[in-house]
Amino acid sequence: MNLESISIAPDGTHHRLDGQPLYQPRFGQVLKFHPPGLAAVSDSSGSYHITPAGRPAYGHRYSATFGFYGGRAVVHDESGWFHILKSGLPLYRERYAWCGNYQQERVPVRDQAGLYYHLDADGKRVYQEAYLYAGDYRDGIACVRQAAGLCTHIDFFGIPVHAGYYLDLDVFHKGFARARDYRGWCHIRADGKPAYTARFEEIEAFYNGQAFARTLEGDRVLLNESGAIIHVVWHCVAIAAPDGQRGKTART
Repeated sequence: MNLESISIAPDGTHHRLDGQPLYQPRFGQVLKFHPPGLAAVSDSSGSYHITPAGRPAYGHRYSATFGFYGGRAVVHDESGWFHILKSGLPLYRERYAWCGNYQQERVPVRDQAGLYYHLDADGKRVYQEAYLYAGDYRDGIACVRQAAGLCTHIDFFGIPVHAGYYLDLDVFHKGFARARDYRGWCHIRADGKPAYTARFEEIEAFYNGQAFARTLEGDRVLLNESGAIIHVVWHCVAIAAPDGQRGKTART
């Protein structure tokens, strides 16, 4: 059965295939099916996973369950957050304050002290460093925020991939990552250095060689990969405030 062809009914109580109910039972809430063919559901007994036949995949019940990614799903109960296998058994003994979803056999977790790091596919800590925040891996690289508050990129084993540090940082997309320093937002290359000298109030990732941005003056523009403005979508103009908002103007 193609899991992508299974949809969630409008009332969120069951799944459908070709517009017809996939099974008889009804639940309080259902989430999408993910490989290995299980979906998270909840009812009066608790939260768990079901097969496409609508049957429980295991006997245990949790406070909350989420979708399977990489053959592992996040659950939590009174003991904390952790990952389970399709059997419903825990992947490891540790319990966390929060867990992400596995991507590229790595997953970010937050421990009871509020610090983040990544686990490997066996649930073991990948490196000894701990961060204020750690994101998902994409193409073998993840963003982390260090104790000083600045962000950088680390590789699959937790080693920094460049010497760049920024106030805010995104993952790489088609060779560029969004980054913010004290001057504003820009795009950086794989070496951690800005791709251009200009700075913007807001930028998006590049899409077919162009990126939408908002200038420091408020104009909406398109940039090329050298940071040059190649098209002005909209010039910032003063707009009268709505009735009832005295003495103000809005710039959008």
